[in-house]
Amino acid sequence: MSSNLIDSLGSSLGANGLPYPIPIHPNLVHLTLGLFIVAIGFDIVGVLFPLQKPVFKWLAIPATRSNFFDVGWYNMLAAAGVTFLTVAAGFYEIMLVDPPPDVKSVWGLQAMETMLWHGVGGVLLLLLIVLMTVWRGFQRFLWRQDRGQQVQWSYLLAGLGIFALMFVHGTLGAQLAAEFGAHVSADRLLRLGEDPSLWLK
Repeated sequence: MSSNLIDSLGSSLGANGLPYPIPIHPNLVHLTLGLFIVAIGFDIVGVLFPLQKPVFKWLAIPATRSNFFDVGWYNMLAAAGVTFLTVAAGFYEIMLVDPPPDVKSVWGLQAMETMLWHGVGGVLLLLLIVLMTVWRGFQRFLWRQDRGQQVQWSYLLAGLGIFALMFVHGTLGAQLAAEFGAHVSADRLLRLGEDPSLWLK
């Protein structure tokens, strides 16, 4: 299916196998990661604020606990929105991958298996991030609105668990690029029998 799609697009594809010069999905992935990590990180700082308050005071940093929870909430909200775009770009770009059929990753998976697991993982992470955002919203506006600690420990632990899933998922994505050459210009040019260094001149 991927080969037929690539053939139908013909010369409109660039050296990286995409109709544009830089893959969109990897950039959006890092935005999703950054927003989610900052969201959980600032909520953790907010929960531990009573222990850190003397340090902030000594450093003359005018920080309040609610500020940290505000950053956590807005970053989680942004992570949910961006992840829809991340997954959409990922599925579009994965359809244009033309991987070598005889290569296996260090995990023993072939390209199609890696793409399948990476695609399923992306949808799962999207679902989890949206659920985390809804959970965070309920804590902020209903369940813990009048409490100093705006988030539950179970929410933070779930966020740390999602970090682990992101690591596994990201490793699959990295294997697609590093081991299968997915949308890597130099890899594609080498397989076409061209010298990648000529493109730099």
